[in-house]
Amino acid sequence: MESELEGFAATFVGANAMPRDGDDPSEPVDRGWTTRFTLAWLGFWMANLVPIQLLLPNQLTAHDPASKVRDFAVINGISGLVALIALPVCGALSDRSRTSFGRRRAWIAGGVVLFALGLVLTGLQTHWVQLAVWWSFSMIGLSAATAGLTAVIADRVPNRQRGMISGAIYGPQALGVVLGIAAVSAFGLTSLEGYVLIAVLLVVLIVPFVRRYQEVPAEATRVLTLREIVGSLRIDVRANPDFAWAFGGRLLVNLGNSLGTCYLLYFLQDALKVHDPDGALLELTIVYLVFGVITTYTGGVMSDRLQRRRVFVAIAAAMQAFAGFLLAAFPSFGVAFVAAAFLGGGFGVYMSVDQALVTQVLPDAQSRAKDLGIMNIGTIVPPAVAPLVAGLLISSSGHGYPGLFALVGATAGLGAVLVYRVRTVR
Repeated sequence: MESELEGFAATFVGANAMPRDGDDPSEPVDRGWTTRFTLAWLGFWMANLVPIQLLLPNQLTAHDPASKVRDFAVINGISGLVALIALPVCGALSDRSRTSFGRRRAWIAGGVVLFALGLVLTGLQTHWVQLAVWWSFSMIGLSAATAGLTAVIADRVPNRQRGMISGAIYGPQALGVVLGIAAVSAFGLTSLEGYVLIAVLLVVLIVPFVRRYQEVPAEATRVLTLREIVGSLRIDVRANPDFAWAFGGRLLVNLGNSLGTCYLLYFLQDALKVHDPDGALLELTIVYLVFGVITTYTGGVMSDRLQRRRVFVAIAAAMQAFAGFLLAAFPSFGVAFVAAAFLGGGFGVYMSVDQALVTQVLPDAQSRAKDLGIMNIGTIVPPAVAPLVAGLLISSSGHGYPGLFALVGATAGLGAVLVYRVRTVR
């Protein structure tokens, strides 16, 4: 069996390819490159987060409202496990791919096709088990696309631009959610129609970047084997402590943010009992968006100019911690708007600057996509596992939503502490 898998790896993946231009490319990326990259991530975030925040919860509410919290938690727990495995594996394969289409472009394009197909198939399902299967399939496509999209920063973007370009990744995040939710709500789309719409937008928005992206020249060596793929996933934490601290901080801060947003629709429905929970969710998301976009771009640019990362990341994580504790102490719709502003603003700064920080603690230039794949576990997996953690907390404890939001504050605060353990980046 291993020899067959090694044969597959040999035909598709080929040899170990590494950039020829070293750790820090010298040529800056232009405005057109940045615009296409931004549009690609707009489609990516829309396809990733609109199902989690709106489509999946509404599907479960329509078919089994009594079990919706449990089912939502289990579905996202399973898909999170799939992403946990797929992200570093896809990254390792992307590093070593040799195709005429390019090693990064091939994984971006192929991943997007799988992701879009998975979205449509998820929209066709009515039982939670079927939803778990096809949403997990979507995570494989998401992982493949992420492997290419994040690696192009280390491949192509100079260090002095990475804060700004990282803003191009996370600036569109809340905008993608707002546009997706607004389209589904405004046009009265069914769940299936919503999935089809965001699948189409995903493909349309990523095509310009894939078409125009110029691969960094890579050198080929010998054929990659399955044993080497598995072995390449290991990172010596003792030799690379800053990578470990950065990963821990990213995981906790993203978990805090995901815990604060994943059950927001149910919080509005069941705890606050607002008249129009879908409309209220859109309003809160817009507040999150406005503050998130402002701080994403300003934080990234300021970090580039000052060439400081840690202080921005720590303050941003503390802002999110404050939002969680505030909503835990005063759970009301009015306070939710204030919390959304701090949560969005803090997350905007955090992700734009943290992405720049992690590209400076990668252990090996030859395995950028694999190392970023491991680091991306801290970004992609928390939105998937947060519903499982939140569902257990809400269902099995007497603390309900205040306890959930207190956990948001605690995880984000601990994430801020871990960031300051990074020593090799200012």
